[in-house]
Amino acid sequence: MASSSGGPTPSHDSLFEVRGLSVFHGQLRAVDDVSFSVGRGEVLAMIGANGAGKSTLLRTIAGLHDASSGSILFEGRDVSKLAPHRRVAAGISLVPEGRRLFTTMTLEENLQVGAHFARKGPFSIAKVYELFDWMSDRRRQRVGQFSGGEQQAVAIGRALVTNPQLLLLDELSLGLAPIVIERIYALIPEVVSHGIGVLLVEQDVTQALAVADRVHCLLEGSTSLVGTPAQLTSHQIERAYFGSDLSGTASSGGVA
Repeated sequence: MASSSGGPTPSHDSLFEVRGLSVFHGQLRAVDDVSFSVGRGEVLAMIGANGAGKSTLLRTIAGLHDASSGSILFEGRDVSKLAPHRRVAAGISLVPEGRRLFTTMTLEENLQVGAHFARKGPFSIAKVYELFDWMSDRRRQRVGQFSGGEQQAVAIGRALVTNPQLLLLDELSLGLAPIVIERIYALIPEVVSHGIGVLLVEQDVTQALAVADRVHCLLEGSTSLVGTPAQLTSHQIERAYFGSDLSGTASSGGVA
């Protein structure tokens, strides 16, 4: 259920919480007083149009942008001031938009970068090779030779071998063919089965709704809608996504 600020009511047993987070790019407020939580084994889809502040939000959680105000709590601990590599070590891992792989390095070398920060857990390089059965045979090839979908798979594998408790996924479907998107999204149930929380940023609303337990919509950096896929109608989502006729209020979740 939505709180008065537009975010969910904070849960004391949440794996992860953002409280009143604001982020500036120069004079521009890219994220404005956003609050939400993610539980263990839960998928929260953060949707919104291009420029809504979604990627900035994820990069701030990962430590790549500084928050102007608010707090980022992980297992009850404020991690707002931790360096990015310390957040990875704590259990927060980002699959960034554009993948950001080392394209002159081999597939296995890219996975070894993630394994350098590995915590104890179910995922190893060998386990990633099981999830993506084509990888083992091509582990010595440079990832710059791979297709966009293959590179996205490597980026996901690199994040998984750190054994995160919170996995941040930024625009998984961007620039990929529908069949590739379907294969990549099919991995999410395997991830959450290990109790990993997933915060998914996605412009493809249909794809996001198909895998999400809850939905949080951003409009120009602010919360415009929260709820579950079952609660929210396509009309509510359209209004929240594009910013048209935001004067009404939904009975559950609701337009903020």
